[in-house]
Amino acid sequence: MDAAFTAEQDEMRRTLREILGKRCGPDEVKAAVRTAAGHDRELWQQLARQLGLPGIAVAEEYGGVGCTPADLALACEETGRALLPSPLLATAVLAVPLITALGTDAQRSALLPPLAAGGLTAALAVPGPALSTALALTGENAPGEWAGGGRAGGVQARPGEDGGWRLYGEAAQVLDGHSASLLLVAAHTGGFARSRTLLFLVREDAPGLARSRQATLDETRPQARIQLRDTPAELLGADAAGATGDAVLAALAATGRTAAAVLAAEAVGAAGQALARTVEYVRQREQFGRPIGSFQAVKHRLADLYVQVQAARSAAYYAAWDPRQGGLALAQALEALRITAGEAIQLHGGIGFTWEHDAHLYFKRAAADELLFGPVHRLRAHAAHRAGLFTTPQEKVAV
Repeated sequence: MDAAFTAEQDEMRRTLREILGKRCGPDEVKAAVRTAAGHDRELWQQLARQLGLPGIAVAEEYGGVGCTPADLALACEETGRALLPSPLLATAVLAVPLITALGTDAQRSALLPPLAAGGLTAALAVPGPALSTALALTGENAPGEWAGGGRAGGVQARPGEDGGWRLYGEAAQVLDGHSASLLLVAAHTGGFARSRTLLFLVREDAPGLARSRQATLDETRPQARIQLRDTPAELLGADAAGATGDAVLAALAATGRTAAAVLAAEAVGAAGQALARTVEYVRQREQFGRPIGSFQAVKHRLADLYVQVQAARSAAYYAAWDPRQGGLALAQALEALRITAGEAIQLHGGIGFTWEHDAHLYFKRAAADELLFGPVHRLRAHAAHRAGLFTTPQEKVAV
């Protein structure tokens, strides 16, 4: 493994940091999340034009940059530093890999170029608070009970009279679901006896589709509730006879591994920036006639945070190279972000405890991400289970 970054990667990081430094300060972030879209559309288009950010991991034949997921993780470390509110996670990290893996040639040719250009945004909708399960981050996603299991609840699909499909049900906690032009909806079909989970494409103007933005702890990650009432949809992939639930679940798990690595890098970027802002503050804040950063107790706390952030960064970089380690890297990064954000509030003193202080943006991101993609102990437990740490010698022989 060569851990050194290429000249192109260093240039991408520098350019992205420069743009976000000018356009994505704490005040701009707070203003952007309160718009109808939940992000700065002009900044999103600028990132698409100058860096091709939405299409970093899209093949060149579909108008993308053709880079690896490691480049996407590196970019997301910078967006994490700024807590950039954007459709990047929902579109480039979750939706694009699924369309690439499961879509037909016609679907890939029609959808990937506008997604890579930033003109089209997409969101993955799974029923209930089950995103981490659907992506196989905190448990196996087979046999797909998280999507309704063929029973009442979740999202159900049935063939329509026109040869298409009709969807019923609802999904909550859909990242950027209120503004996405295209929805990838996980739904059960085949009834209880022969149920399977498939993915369907739903356009924003589809009849019977209702979307409402939800109040969330972290406004930089907008979420929506999606309701489907006899909504027409297009199957993602081959026809019903050729589509298999196993292929869909495998694609979701593969997407989850890459997403975990990207999210780990993003969390590391946020933790590093929270630590840097805290170090800057304790250098300036004086008590008893000297900066509080000169006190030994404060130095020890900051040193511990530095070690934790650097360890999480190493894990995130390794996971970007080997996404199979994404779950463990994500657990370490989320824990580092939570602890660093909490210490940042403490070390900012009385001003840090005010809800409006910028330090709380990082604390909210840490708490919300652990609710969406964790918790940390379940990420670690699932990684340990997959590694066979909980398997007895007799079971290993049987396998």
